[in-house]
This record gives sequence, structure tokens and C-alpha cells, in this order.
Amino acid sequence: MAQKPKVVVTRKLPDPVETRMRELFDTELNPTDRAMTPDELVDALQRADVLVPTVTDRIDSRILSRAGPNLRLIANFGAGVDNIDVATANARGVTVTNTPGVLTEDTADMTMALILAAARRVVEGAQVVQTGGFSGWSPTWMLGRRIAGKRLGIIGMGRIGQAVARRAKAFGLSIHYHNRKPVSPRISDELEATYWESLDQMLARMDVISINCPHTPGTFHLLSARRLKLLQPHAIVVNTARGEVIDEPALANMLARGEIAGAGLDVYENEPAINPKLLKLPNVVLLPHMGSATVESRIDMGEKVIINIKTFMDGHRPPDRVIPAML
Repeated sequence: MAQKPKVVVTRKLPDPVETRMRELFDTELNPTDRAMTPDELVDALQRADVLVPTVTDRIDSRILSRAGPNLRLIANFGAGVDNIDVATANARGVTVTNTPGVLTEDTADMTMALILAAARRVVEGAQVVQTGGFSGWSPTWMLGRRIAGKRLGIIGMGRIGQAVARRAKAFGLSIHYHNRKPVSPRISDELEATYWESLDQMLARMDVISINCPHTPGTFHLLSARRLKLLQPHAIVVNTARGEVIDEPALANMLARGEIAGAGLDVYENEPAINPKLLKLPNVVLLPHMGSATVESRIDMGEKVIINIKTFMDGHRPPDRVIPAML
């Protein structure tokens, strides 16, 4: 029997995924679910044929330079790979894979939930009830904004952006988007979507902005302080992608001054740290990076990781290989 590859998993994964990994590979698990330190990551890279990291593991060029000679694959448990220096990994002959597609629907659901929660003050209202502050209905109390008939501007019209658009269209929102290039005519017609080549022009005209693009060097602070100032005062910003896409301090300041009506955030620029100003604002809905946090999504992600590892170890190109040109 051929020797099983040494697979090191950096965080606790769902039991069915870990059990299957143990069956197929020489798998080392992390039952404590404590994020590895940089030194522990280096130790894992020196022992492993395959590393299975998550978004909490920062695998930069410094750490990759200390990897062992047997490391051949980094099978990321997650769709985003901004936590990995993919270019350096490729230069060292290490393949990188991810898990796209399986978290699309769940993340789109959460995006829609944040749009509704921010527009209708759902969390604020729930807190009033839970703290005993509800004294009865009033015609002018806890007024939010209707979303039907409003314009939604989607930044990043990939799988998740399109899934958000389909949901939003059903809620009566008008779909607009900014992307590197227009979507196919078939998708554009289905969604009745308007393409904006200029992000600035789109931002100035939207009622709701949803960020659904990956974090890359080109999208860092894509919503800069200058661009945030283009938004209308009644606009809502929702982010279920990556925190680094928004200038978080600038967003917090504008929300505090009432220059933007509200925000729904599931991700943060310096996660898990959150700008203290955001924590104090009543017009912000803050979630703990749970956009893809369903049992189904996590198991599907694990199955993709397993397929990528097994395909690679069988001598074939893994289905979800990431190359620098894709970023």
C-alpha cells in the first residue's frame, strides 16, 4: 500500500470531514481549535506534505521560506486566499487550492439578511425588547426604510454577487453592479442588471451598496474615504466579503456623523479586532464573520478540500487550483 500523505489541519473542522480525512490520509488534527502561532505554522509546514489552513492562518513569504522539503500542497479551507502568498507558494513549487462555490448561497443569504437588518433596524429593535424597553406600538417609533424600489449596487459580480442579485431582485430592488467586466448578456437580462464601468458613478446613485469582491492588492480600500463620501446620506453599506476592501476608520467616522445612514458588516479590516467606534453605533449591524457558517457549507467545504488533496496526490491537477493570475 502506498504511504499516505502527511496532512496537517490547522483548525477544528466538522466531525464528518475530520473522520474522512483520517480515513484517507495520515491526518494530524487540531482538536483545541486554537489558531496556530506563526512558529506553530512553520513547524506544521516543515512536517507536512499537505497543509489545510483557514482564513485565520497568515501564510506569508517569511513563513513559506521556512517550509519543509516535503510540502507540496496548501489546500485552503475557504474560498478566499488572501491569507496565503500564492505567488511565493507557486514559485517554491507548492500548489494552492481553495473551496469556491459551496458557500455562495449561504453568503448571499447573509448579505440579504444584513441588508434587511440594517434597513429595518432589526437588531436595534430586538435589543429594545430584550432589555425591557418596549412600551407599546407608536406610529413614529423605530422607523426604518423600505427596500422595495431602491437601487442596489453590487461590487463584484461573481458567484456570490449574482446570488445576491437574484435574492435582491425578488425583494423588488433594482440591480446595478461594478465588475472588472460585464456579465454575460444572459445573466444581465435575467437580473435586469445595469453595469457601471465607473465605480464612482455607481456609488453616487445607489441606496444600498453590497461588497462581494475578493480582497486583492487591487481591491484594498476600494471603498476609500474619498469614495465613501460619494454615497448619499440615506445609503447603507453591507460587507460580507473581506474587511480590507473598506477603509474601516473612515466608514466609522461617517456613520457616527450621520453622513451614511447605516451599515451591515460581517467582516473587519483587522479581524478579530473591530474599530471601537463601530461597536458604539446604533446604526450598524455587526456579525462575527458568519456569512458561510452553516453546517451544510462547512461540510461541503471540507469535501472540496478532500477532493483537492486526493486529486493532487493521484497525480492530477486539483479542480480548485489557485494561480496568481486568478487573483
